[in-house]
Amino acid sequence: MLIALLPELRGYARFLVRGTAEADDLVQETLVRALPALPQLVNGTSLRPWLFAILRNAFFEQARRRRSEHAALQNSPIETGASLPEQHGRVDLTDLQRHLFALPPLLREALVLVGAHGLSYEEAAAICGVPVGTMKARVSRGRAQLARAMAAPFREPEG
Repeated sequence: MLIALLPELRGYARFLVRGTAEADDLVQETLVRALPALPQLVNGTSLRPWLFAILRNAFFEQARRRRSEHAALQNSPIETGASLPEQHGRVDLTDLQRHLFALPPLLREALVLVGAHGLSYEEAAAICGVPVGTMKARVSRGRAQLARAMAAPFREPEG
């Protein structure tokens, strides 16, 4: 059953981090943490939300660790290379991805868990450690902001 959940874990990780290699590393870290704890899993606990919660916690721990590195990188001058030409067939998907990543992380996470992964509000709330009402509000605000963003021209988020 754990192996069957790997594509979903990877998909969730892919929405938390932009790079596929980073997403794969996050899934690997999740499995490294989950496998030793698997015998301690309480009967009746669903494996899917439990793994999603481990992945989410690993993501936030990594984000906290990298915060100082990120600040140092932003303060140093970095040359950017020439960008590759954009393929026209992927424009809509690219726009959606840019707008999705422009959302605040908590709203993006709620949309991904409930919308993309099809988790119930209760499961998503358990993964994020928030009340069900909070998760419903985050999904609603995320959907509204995404709809407004998709209707308006894209602007890079500040900061």
